[in-house]
Amino acid sequence: MSVERLQRAINLIHANDQAGAEEVRALAFTGDPQALFVLAHLHWSETLVDQDPVRARALFEAAAARGHVQANLVVTNLLASGVAGRRDWAAAIGRLRVEAGKIPARTASLQLLQAMKLDSSGEPTQMPASRNVADRPDARLFEKLLTPQECQYLVAAAGQFEPSMVYDAVGQLVQDTIRTSDGASFSWDSEDPAIHALNRRVAAASGTRYDQGEALQVLRYSPGQEYRPHFDWVDGAPNQRIWTALIYLNDDYEGGATAFVRTGVEVRGRTGDVLLFSNVGADGNADQLAEHAGMPVTSGTKYLATRWIRERRWIP
Repeated sequence: MSVERLQRAINLIHANDQAGAEEVRALAFTGDPQALFVLAHLHWSETLVDQDPVRARALFEAAAARGHVQANLVVTNLLASGVAGRRDWAAAIGRLRVEAGKIPARTASLQLLQAMKLDSSGEPTQMPASRNVADRPDARLFEKLLTPQECQYLVAAAGQFEPSMVYDAVGQLVQDTIRTSDGASFSWDSEDPAIHALNRRVAAASGTRYDQGEALQVLRYSPGQEYRPHFDWVDGAPNQRIWTALIYLNDDYEGGATAFVRTGVEVRGRTGDVLLFSNVGADGNADQLAEHAGMPVTSGTKYLATRWIRERRWIP
């Protein structure tokens, strides 16, 4: 009976009906693990309820304690990252080893981690030197910061790509006319320990903390697709994007260079290279020379991961 009630509630949620959220809440109150998991996602994504990552994490943990498989994976991910609660890297890796014995995707994550050079808290122990690309904007290239296997993992783990979308003037989601690529994002609850370790490596390269970074995005550019000239800083943001990290996940395509349109500097990274550039000047204000574009791909498919880094803590 509870399964049928929950399905009706989910149908109401899909119809944007507040009654669905209330029904899920009532079922979660009874301790139903699937209802707890659904309610956690509602709070995580601000769907018909207030966004509350801390509450969502507690609900994921409650569902996991009652045997919900997917909730257990989310708890492991959040324990690895410390998003919305405590961080315990050793405990997360211990959980991952158990999960790897049952779930192929977790096996792949664990194998990738075992090949990394990390300390006991998941921080990289070795970093390659960077090569200066430009003084303004401050741009540096870290060659082979990621291995080909790590790049392939990010593309595979990204899952389903969807057209890049933006909000228009009236708050409606519409297809982006500036960025014509397809994209997928690793939300913090889906950021597994291997992806988390890669994000910490990018943070180390930029001299910032992991908690300053936005969620990692993977973009796919097919022939003709591009990212037209734009800035990454956000007008009036109280917590500004100070750095952009572009991770080149493959190089078997033509075109697609990253171009700084006001300086004429172009970068075409190879697999595993990371281009790090500043969006602000020495005075902390937006750097007009940081305007850049992803040039059109002419053949093949380009995969690129993007991580925007804020001036202060960004994760919940």
